[in-house]
Amino acid sequence: MISIPDALARFPGSSTFVFSETHDENVKLLRLVASGFKTVSCEAAAGFEQRGETPPAVGRVDVALHNNGLPVLAIRTVEVSEMRYDEMTEELVMDQGEFKNLYHWQETFKERMTAQGLFADDAVMLLERFEVADRFW
Repeated sequence: MISIPDALARFPGSSTFVFSETHDENVKLLRLVASGFKTVSCEAAAGFEQRGETPPAVGRVDVALHNNGLPVLAIRTVEVSEMRYDEMTEELVMDQGEFKNLYHWQETFKERMTAQGLFADDAVMLLERFEVADRFW
């Protein structure tokens, strides 16, 4: 095991995050990323501003945590792009790993974004393509 300070020290300027506050969903996503099946994340661009978070940036490495607070993976952003919600493609949905198809992605994000007050067919989405930079478990 490695501590958060030691994991962050390996990647100066990095920060920590969890893929999901829900334990089961977070573990599922960590496994998908670790296996290479999930290589893209997507979120409404306005969500970053709403939460006061810095959007992903190419070259940045962040440390993904288990819900117990322990570092699991270091993730390096290799590409960031924007697209509208209604322009999402089946290929990009499959690269996100956790969705069955485009319809499943649309329904999931519509529900999530509506709850956040961010949904619109033309909402700008940030897509982050990443790679695993380090494994701590």
